[in-house]
Amino acid sequence: MSVKSNAVRLAALVLAGLSLAGGPALADGPDVIFKKSTVWKFLTPDDKLAVYGIDDPQVEGVACHYTLPERGGVKGMFGVAEEVSDISLACRQVGPIRFKEKFEQGEVVFSERRSLIFKRMQIVRGCDAKRNTLVYMVYSDRLIEGSPKNSTSTVPIAPWGDAAVEKCADWVRG
Repeated sequence: MSVKSNAVRLAALVLAGLSLAGGPALADGPDVIFKKSTVWKFLTPDDKLAVYGIDDPQVEGVACHYTLPERGGVKGMFGVAEEVSDISLACRQVGPIRFKEKFEQGEVVFSERRSLIFKRMQIVRGCDAKRNTLVYMVYSDRLIEGSPKNSTSTVPIAPWGDAAVEKCADWVRG
């Protein structure tokens, strides 16, 4: 084997190892709801839109769903494709809302790698105290240059059964 082919193999192993690192911030990760092919690829995975669901780890009773594109092809198959920043987000109250601990405005709820090294998708949470509404935003950032593409969803805190209505302002630090 040539030095060049050994270097290529070593680079591929390093890239594969890096693609396994830096997974989701949640222990269980997001739930895959479904995926829909958007571009057919011959002999490699198709480009897809994927819908995922997560529960807010610090606020019981809130679930978020987000849709993002997943690249197929050879780069997508090996986890080295840089994904685009087009991500949509919808969050809803799915039960009585209970805060587990105080949080910062803009605190990260979920984070996931979107490229080999430099790009991450983040879902962050805030509180609109005046309207007693939780505000969630999804965006992607890069080490060098971020992306202005984002999506926002709100969850007005409403009564649920006999549970008392919490005030998000009581749970914001600072």
